[in-house]
Amino acid sequence: MLVVGLTGGMCCGKSTVSTMFAELGCCIIDADVISRKLVEPDQLAWKRIVKAFGVEILNKDKTLDRKKLGALIFQDPQKRKILNSILHPSIIKEEERLVKEAEKNAHAITIVSAALMIEARAYQRFKKIIVVYCNRETQINRIMKREKVTRKEALQRIASQLSSTEKKSYADYLINTSGPFSHTRKHVVVIYQKLKRVSLSKRQQRKKH
Repeated sequence: MLVVGLTGGMCCGKSTVSTMFAELGCCIIDADVISRKLVEPDQLAWKRIVKAFGVEILNKDKTLDRKKLGALIFQDPQKRKILNSILHPSIIKEEERLVKEAEKNAHAITIVSAALMIEARAYQRFKKIIVVYCNRETQINRIMKREKVTRKEALQRIASQLSSTEKKSYADYLINTSGPFSHTRKHVVVIYQKLKRVSLSKRQQRKKH
């Protein structure tokens, strides 16, 4: 099985691209989905986050108030570091469990999607890296719309991650989502065909040995 890392900046289109790869038959493991499960009320990570940041970051139903927590961590690198130290080890552990599960189910290509893959130095675990990006203004507008934040807050979120230029330097494949949906899909299909060839070559090499 070929295990591929998929990453990119906030609101650059990782989820859209992941969905396209899933439609082509890839197994998708999404760090965001894992993270949301880890921080459900009374889970271990939830308890650690509440201990570190206080009950003020909770909604009435005990779920995390993501807007409040986001405001804290995007303004304070130290607080962001604390949150990442709570979440990253558990996310990576669960990713590895799900990769083994995918291998048992005979998936040819498994894609692990994570926003902070390069920042957390987790990219080294993957045979190939795909970086999803878009132009800066598109990213700013998407963040403002999705997160319901000001332009200044959107820029803070962008500044909290490696720039797209830096991330692109780690890529084996690049997908630009600035244009129409159909263009992104064409990029995804081309890369999927390349990944299939890599996966097939890998299986053939194993048979020889």
